[in-house]
Amino acid sequence: MENLIQIDAAFIEQNTHFPDLINALEVAFAQKAALVPMRHHHDFPNPPVGKESTLLLMPAWNPGKEAGVKIATVSPANGQFNLPAIQGIYIYLDALKGSINALLEAKSLTVKRTAAASALASKFLSRANSKTMLMIGTGALSPNLIRAHASIRPIEQVYVWGRDFKKAERICSILKDEKFSITPIKQIEDKIGQVDVISSATLSSTSLVLGKYLKPGQHLDLVGAYRTDMREADDEAILKSEVFVDTFEGGLKEGGDIVIPLKNGVIQKADVKSDLFEMTAKKHIGRENDDQITFFKSVGHALEDLTAATYYYNLFKNKGQ
Repeated sequence: MENLIQIDAAFIEQNTHFPDLINALEVAFAQKAALVPMRHHHDFPNPPVGKESTLLLMPAWNPGKEAGVKIATVSPANGQFNLPAIQGIYIYLDALKGSINALLEAKSLTVKRTAAASALASKFLSRANSKTMLMIGTGALSPNLIRAHASIRPIEQVYVWGRDFKKAERICSILKDEKFSITPIKQIEDKIGQVDVISSATLSSTSLVLGKYLKPGQHLDLVGAYRTDMREADDEAILKSEVFVDTFEGGLKEGGDIVIPLKNGVIQKADVKSDLFEMTAKKHIGRENDDQITFFKSVGHALEDLTAATYYYNLFKNKGQ
């Protein structure tokens, strides 16, 4: 492994062009060439902080081409250590020879591919003329979700809410030079009924997106609440919406926004209309009219990691020439 490439967070941050990454994901989902087993999801206690952490192992491979596995942890209490909740590494392999081509910093890889997957879903599910957005959450995903959505829709105004208003102000400061206006807000209900796109990326165990505030034509992008005991939207929100997931395999089993309503009989599996595999393959149109409320739940998929790793690996190799 003398020539092992290491791709750090700075390279990923500086070399992400969301339209290209979104397109790469669209092609990968449509072709469905990669083999992706169900990811390992292991929760374990951390008594010193009183909250469980999660270990994720996410392999995927294109036979004869590329392969990879992400090893990541999600530690919700990391704020007290001034660390992001997501930590990890991606091992990118030559699938034919079995050799390791590169190691990629997985936190940055994850936030970029997650934001790109949400924007890919938005291409099918949000109205084409969507101009306003509410971002709920102020973690590492927040600025990336905003940028990704704004790369495929004509977003002119963004509002940001967080439990800590200063963090919402910080997100606005980071994005102050973007083409859209961005404003921190103190109450979700002040703007939730007025925007076209609502994106939520939190570790909340109680609903933040309440159906009573939703209006026809809105698109919900729910990215947080990665465990079955967490949720970001309430029952009324899901009942008022047409429901979609990133993948049926993960979406119906992992995230509380789908699992809890299924378990309680609020919705049935048949109420989940489609996933990214079907929409990119033109098997489902996605949004059918401008009055629908669309509800997209993302839990993440190893195909997204492998596609993003290939994207950054090729960029790195080309820049070295």
